[in-house]
Amino acid sequence: MLGRYPVNPGQLLPILFSQPLQWLHSHCSWVPVPEVTYPDAARTAVLLVRLPRILAAALVGAGLSAAGLCYQGLFRNPMVSPDVLGASAGAGFGAALGLFFALSRPAIITLAFSTGLLAVAAVQAVATRVRGSPVIGLVLGGIMIGSLFSSGTSFLKLIADPDDTLPAITYWLMGDLSSIYFREVRFIAVPISLGLLVLLLLRWRLNVLTLDEDEARSIGVDTHHLRVVVILCSTLITAACVSVSGMIGWVGLVIPHFVRMMAGSDYRITLPCSLFLGGGFLILVDDLARNLTANEIPLGILTSFVGAPFFLYLILKEGKQT
Repeated sequence: MLGRYPVNPGQLLPILFSQPLQWLHSHCSWVPVPEVTYPDAARTAVLLVRLPRILAAALVGAGLSAAGLCYQGLFRNPMVSPDVLGASAGAGFGAALGLFFALSRPAIITLAFSTGLLAVAAVQAVATRVRGSPVIGLVLGGIMIGSLFSSGTSFLKLIADPDDTLPAITYWLMGDLSSIYFREVRFIAVPISLGLLVLLLLRWRLNVLTLDEDEARSIGVDTHHLRVVVILCSTLITAACVSVSGMIGWVGLVIPHFVRMMAGSDYRITLPCSLFLGGGFLILVDDLARNLTANEIPLGILTSFVGAPFFLYLILKEGKQT
């Protein structure tokens, strides 16, 4: 109902359920179809503008929070976020490259998704060459590859047209869901759903990643293969999210902390909670983004306004306890 064009509850429910009721009525004649009229503009606003945006916000929020939670367990570090392996930087470079060459929106999203996967593949290749702990190799590779892609994005911004292309790149990098349609929702639904499904099926094994290598082997869990699966699924999720929404920070960092405060550290509980809390949080932030001011506020700005003070509170709280 929220937005520049007002839609009241009496219009909203018939718009959402008129087509399903008509389909049921065609197969079961006893199902009634209420005769309710509503403006075409209201139907367009709800079904073609707001509904895909809400679905995308739920998917992106759930995906980023789940990926952040899994990465924090993988690296045994609560300060880790979904962009630790360079997926966000790679996807950002791909989107900036597509905008620089004025590609179509589907081509930009596909390029961003592909470069996000490419960045993590490069990190994995670097990590295999690092002697010692594989986790340290991943961290070092993520810093290096992420820095390279971020430098490439900065170079594209430097040479971009300052009147047209540069504002488009800058606005996209701040995070935005205003141009989402059902084709983008369908595009990200497959990799995000696939990655989340595998992580949910393995959520009890994710607890093992917090143990030492020897302890994990003693209970019959191969941490190497488990780590590869977690990285692959989290990369799919992160690259898909960033390819359509741009850089939305703090969701994958703060939501896992909030979930652990409420539900503890058992991934069998925290992972499903992260999905729902992350999706609901980003839907709420998106509602604020399109209603607070006349011009939409980029999501990355709002999530930082909410996430940074909360994270500061956590740091100060931990400091008092010690």
